[in-house]
Amino acid sequence: MSQDSGTGSSLPNEARKQPAEFCLVIFGASGDLTRRKLIPAVFHLFRQGLLPERFSVVGYARSEGDDQAFRQAMREALESAGTAAVWDAAGWERFARRLHYQRGAYDRQEDFRQLQDRLEQLAPAGGSGNYLFYLATPPEAAVPIVRMLDQVKLNRRHVNQPSQAPWSRIILEKPFGTDLDSARKLNRHITAGFAEPQIFRIDHYLGKETVQNLLVLRFANQIFEPIWNNKYVDHVQIAVTETLGMEGRGAYYDRAGALRDIVQNHMMHLLALLALEPPNSLRADAIRDEKVKVLQGLRPLAPQCVGEHVVRAQYAAGTIDGQPVAGYRQEAGVAADSRTETFVALKLCVDNWRWAGVPFYLRTGKRMPVRITEIGIHFKPIPNVLFGQAAFGAIPPNRLSIRIQPNEGISLQFQVKLPGPEMRIKPYKMDFSYVDSFKQSPPEAYERLLLDALLGDSTLFARGDEVEAAWSFLQPILDACPRQAAGPLPEYPAGSWGPSLADEM
Repeated sequence: MSQDSGTGSSLPNEARKQPAEFCLVIFGASGDLTRRKLIPAVFHLFRQGLLPERFSVVGYARSEGDDQAFRQAMREALESAGTAAVWDAAGWERFARRLHYQRGAYDRQEDFRQLQDRLEQLAPAGGSGNYLFYLATPPEAAVPIVRMLDQVKLNRRHVNQPSQAPWSRIILEKPFGTDLDSARKLNRHITAGFAEPQIFRIDHYLGKETVQNLLVLRFANQIFEPIWNNKYVDHVQIAVTETLGMEGRGAYYDRAGALRDIVQNHMMHLLALLALEPPNSLRADAIRDEKVKVLQGLRPLAPQCVGEHVVRAQYAAGTIDGQPVAGYRQEAGVAADSRTETFVALKLCVDNWRWAGVPFYLRTGKRMPVRITEIGIHFKPIPNVLFGQAAFGAIPPNRLSIRIQPNEGISLQFQVKLPGPEMRIKPYKMDFSYVDSFKQSPPEAYERLLLDALLGDSTLFARGDEVEAAWSFLQPILDACPRQAAGPLPEYPAGSWGPSLADEM
């Protein structure tokens, strides 16, 4: 499979190729994402020997600056990370000379002509290099950037075919649209400049080790797939909770809310990977085809903002880690009469042969007691014979828990007999932890995703129809919210697990 087809496979490590020589262009290079995630990820890949000898990174932004200032800013960002895994003085000296800076606007062709000249100067002697464009910019900058790249022919859409080089690819950060209509429009604009195999819509959740392990857990172990269906599974819970509040993002969050910020992307990806049918190969599009089928199979919800299957709420003042915190509507940047949800719980059903009758419960919220992302597969209770009798007390069903963050791992709860002459039963949890088992923390998600994009493997990136399928499911809820009767949303105290309505559902 050609690296340039955008439909590469998740190959075993020994079969993965090193990327070809490339130039990574980061639009929005003066922003927080570049300092905290992107440059550390590239530096760590470089130190591990996973990048080719010849490559370069060009930071592009509207701010004043030059190569030296950009290198100094990135050095400070790496040093402030404070871990040996990220900072290495000797490695930095070899890495720094690969960093460059280009000032320019996102909508001025002359600036993109200058970028084009700079890239040609950095290209390997005797040929034109490969380009990976990363849009670490506000969402509204995506359309003019793609238009400019097309006008100066840096997108190379006309040559980016299987088996052809040089290649150009583009990585887009979420949010990908704010509703179904805007997502469709954005898709049309992006695909006017880049072909779908060139487009990598990034969601860092898909780069997390435990998310990738979902396919291995299901299809590399004979014990799980035969019971991964409605005959044995009672219900599924997916939780994404945070202890943080707005942290200076109040103005943005008040336009987005939990449905747009978390459910439409992170949680839909987890649901699709959990519920998909076995793909016929590990090719990117084989896996993504099955994900789209899950999203298209979701039973449509009634257009209700709060109803039998939807609960929305906001956090009120409360306590986190023993410290008092303000309520959502008291946060900076949040409207005093805001009806934006900081918590949402959903009850979903996948209407296919495998999952008919199995409810999927999704819950996400800010200012919760702990930060955790976890999937819980709750199996059906045992029959009311033998150990199901009242004499043995309530026996909890088996539960398989997949921890995405923190303390990445998998645990299985089952019943055991306590030592002694009496028949006493107690649940026991058999636990697998990545850190304890492999004596190292899983790699940062951005490292894996950047490397995959350089290799042309789009398995862990969202395809255009997948994004639109997720928005199509949520759109009736979003449409209903403005029509809901006036008045504040239900509240839950900061530091609690959410409103009682969610527990009742």
